[in-house]
Amino acid sequence: MTRTPRRYRSTQQDSARWDDFPLRDGDIVISAPPKSGTTWAQMVCALLVFRTPELPEPLSAISPWLDQLFTPREEMYAHLAGQEHRRVIKTHVPLDGLPLDPRVSYVAVARHPLDRALSLYHQAADVRAEWLHAFQIAENAPSAGPSSLTLPPVREWLLKWCRRGSSDGWEKDIAAAELHHPFDAWSRRAQPNVRLLHYADLCADLAGQMAALAEWLGITVEAEVWPELVKAATFDEMKARAKWLAPDTEIVADPVRFFHTGRSGAARDVLTEDDLDAYHERVAALAPQPFVDWLHHGLSTGAAAPIGGSRAGVPA
Repeated sequence: MTRTPRRYRSTQQDSARWDDFPLRDGDIVISAPPKSGTTWAQMVCALLVFRTPELPEPLSAISPWLDQLFTPREEMYAHLAGQEHRRVIKTHVPLDGLPLDPRVSYVAVARHPLDRALSLYHQAADVRAEWLHAFQIAENAPSAGPSSLTLPPVREWLLKWCRRGSSDGWEKDIAAAELHHPFDAWSRRAQPNVRLLHYADLCADLAGQMAALAEWLGITVEAEVWPELVKAATFDEMKARAKWLAPDTEIVADPVRFFHTGRSGAARDVLTEDDLDAYHERVAALAPQPFVDWLHHGLSTGAAAPIGGSRAGVPA
């Protein structure tokens, strides 16, 4: 039975751009909601592919966002066709919207939903006014108007993730839409070419997470180079090179502010106990408890083992 990917379309992206894209043996596709650690995972994969902290091009050129609509389709296809290295391709589309090719490694990244929501809030404040409305519609975020940078108070913003949406459609309910992407990936965790990463695990043990991912991808890195690669993937080092590593530089006003703090748990500091109870009640109604426990785990509980299928590595 032929699988038909679900279509995801917004003012920013269209998953149909994957339909005719020629995938290659060994491609790495990174699928994550915005502000979940997408850029972090791209950097880690690029460092492993090139085995040097000095990347030959800006990260967005090495690892382009295939389904974004700012770049014409044929131009994007030609750019990726011209890459001779092992390709690392970015998308914000869930795995159910992608062609799942057994030759391709799919890396899905998840983050605590409230931390992701807070990070979106800070990024929205840095988005150029002409892009803000499109960005918010695309991410189901509270709208501040078509060309206004006026945001609601941060607690009000976060409460949108704690309440049922006004529409019956899951994509109009922020909590439901927030959970769909990581839950779809989590549901595929036994597939040998799907790997789950969690933002909290990257924070707790970056070197260990990178080593496990390298092994899964079949990439061997020389021991003398390894400490440099891990250092290059740290938050502080990436923030120091923001102009080279930040995505969507045509949208954000200041690439440095894209790397806000990288801290986990800050969103819970903004909400009351009643707010958090409402959030957990909402989430519990939308997904099974084992998934919710994994999604919500953080630094205080220790780093969980990476989740994903085991297989022979693809030659780098």
